Amino acid sequence: MKIRQRQAGMSIPGMLVIAIMVGFFVMCGIRMTPIYLEYLTVKRIMQDVASEFKPEEDNIADIRRKISNMLNTNQVYLLQPKEVEVFRKDGKIIIDSNYEARFPVMGIIDGVMRFEDLTFIAGVEVRN
Repeated sequence: MKIRQRQAGMSIPGMLVIAIMVGFFVMCGIRMTPIYLEYLTVKRIMQDVASEFKPEEDNIADIRRKISNMLNTNQVYLLQPKEVEVFRKDGKIIIDSNYEARFPVMGIIDGVMRFEDLTFIAGVEVRN
C-alpha cells in the first residue's frame, strides 16, 4: 500500500518572485529616504522664515535672501531658491515652495515625489 504524501510550501520560483518584490520595495525606500529627509528640511526652513517675518522690518527681498541663505546652509539641492515664489496677495505675503523631485528607479523608469504642502503665510506662526 502506497501512502500519498502531499508537499506543502513554496517553490523556488515562488520564493524568487517574493524576494524580487521585497527587494524592489526596499530599493525604492532607500532611494526615497534622502529625498523625504530633504523635504522635511525644506519644510522646517520655510516654517522658520514664515514665522520670523516682521512686517515692519522685512520685505520680500529680505525673505528671499533668508530662504536662499538657509537652503544653502542646510545643503538643500532639490529646491533652488529661485524656484520659491514669494508674493503679496490680499495684503499678506505668501511663500510658495511646492516642488516635485524625480529619482531613478531602474533603467528608464523614474519615480516622482510631489510635495504640495509647502505654502506658508509670512508672519503667521505655523503649528505642526
